[in-house]
Amino acid sequence: MVNDRIFTGGGGEDYKLSQDLLLKYANRHGLVAGATGTGKTVTLQILAESFSAQGVPVFLSDVKGDLSGLAKAGSPDFKLHDAFVERAEKIGFSDFNYAAFPAVFWDLFGEQGHPVRTTVSEMGPLLISRLLELTEAQEGILNIAFRVSDEQGLPLLDLKDLQAILVWVGENAKDLSLRYGNVATSSLGAIQRRLLVLENQGGAKLFGEPALELSDLMQTTPDGRGHINILAADKLMGSPRLYATFLLWLLSELFEELPEVGDPDKPKLVFFFDEAHLLFEDSPKALVDKVEQVARLIRSKGVGVYFITQNPTDVPEDILGQLGNRVQHALRAFTARDRKALKLAAETYRDNPRFEIEEAIREVGVGEAVTSYLERKGIPGVAERTLIRPPSSQLGPISKDERALFLKSSPLAGKYEVLIDRNSAFEMLSQRSEQAAKHAAEAELLEEEASVAEREFRAARRFSGKRVGRSTSRVSASRSARTREKDWGESIGSMLKKELTGTTGRRIVRGILGGFFKGR
Repeated sequence: MVNDRIFTGGGGEDYKLSQDLLLKYANRHGLVAGATGTGKTVTLQILAESFSAQGVPVFLSDVKGDLSGLAKAGSPDFKLHDAFVERAEKIGFSDFNYAAFPAVFWDLFGEQGHPVRTTVSEMGPLLISRLLELTEAQEGILNIAFRVSDEQGLPLLDLKDLQAILVWVGENAKDLSLRYGNVATSSLGAIQRRLLVLENQGGAKLFGEPALELSDLMQTTPDGRGHINILAADKLMGSPRLYATFLLWLLSELFEELPEVGDPDKPKLVFFFDEAHLLFEDSPKALVDKVEQVARLIRSKGVGVYFITQNPTDVPEDILGQLGNRVQHALRAFTARDRKALKLAAETYRDNPRFEIEEAIREVGVGEAVTSYLERKGIPGVAERTLIRPPSSQLGPISKDERALFLKSSPLAGKYEVLIDRNSAFEMLSQRSEQAAKHAAEAELLEEEASVAEREFRAARRFSGKRVGRSTSRVSASRSARTREKDWGESIGSMLKKELTGTTGRRIVRGILGGFFKGR
């Protein structure tokens, strides 16, 4: 094994012309393309093996579950063993042997590997808007929510934090609209519904703590081999937008956090982006521009990015032009569109006088490819028809029991498995609501006490000296009895007055007075 290059296969008429990817140019990015079933996965496997052997950590996604075999050595009992040995001899691969490689398994859902998490704040409004497929107006409201979280000191860590801050924005929409523009209730409701869909798809598990530390993706073993970080993506592909957004976030984080290193002798990390077309489908121009910027500048951070896709046209032209190292497996030209794509793919290679590139791309068999790697001073090499070398690790997936053993013995075992739910926006806003409710209850109680005191004070000002019962009905009954007694007395007095002023009254008076004087 030569320390400054990676052997990928044999080219030329007799397949003895070594096709090498120079490590000093490996951070200039690359492309592995080809139709389904033409050998892209095996090419990805041998590239990962080779980078690891040279001490370069690798991150890749295992879309079909096949790449878990990197953790286990191939076996002479494998049905293709004889074909592998024959191919190794044919291309002059004298170093061919079976070997396992240091693999670390990851899984967004925490089922087939260490959980991978980030925080809502770290992903940011642009990527979350793309993840949720928000409109421009809805993205604007999401930006307001992020601004409010910063101003109010409310950390956004997981989905319930984001949901809580959106509720707060809705409750204070009138004030916020004066500062940031219209905050429509309908747009808020649409964002909340999208968050619910994401949660139902398992996307909530992506957000939280402990968040992924990028340094854990860039480890090497004591013997100097780079770790191969394998993201289980077979289930994740059921949510393709979540898959693409996560990988783009990871790429952006590498770009933001890693220091400048210029042009190192070998990359610090190689990042393989499988099913790359998912990254660019229906993506807004702002996002495509972001990917282009990252691809253009991240190489100075020592990171090589390799896109794996079926057709080179899946990658925007401005980004495709930055991919200097290329492995083109067969393309099938069944339609006019396919023929146009085939022609465009052939035009991106440096011509080889020995064969027509367009014809070679159409005719190469399984395990063959048209390759072109950067040479001295970063000049693209002449295209070669290449027979790809056989893998040293197991071709195909490992068993569930074997995966469980690898996870148990992983250097990161136990670091990310336990979810931490610290005080953040959801908890803080809940505490504010509880305090507000408590204060409201206390104010209501004080108001009631003041009302009772006022009624008692007014009752005291009308005190008549008589005992006042507690019951309102008894007080009313007493008042009614006094009223009836007064009315009866007035009636008797009126009647007596009338009688005394009449004839009978006069007789009585005279009788009384006469008797009185008579007695004297």
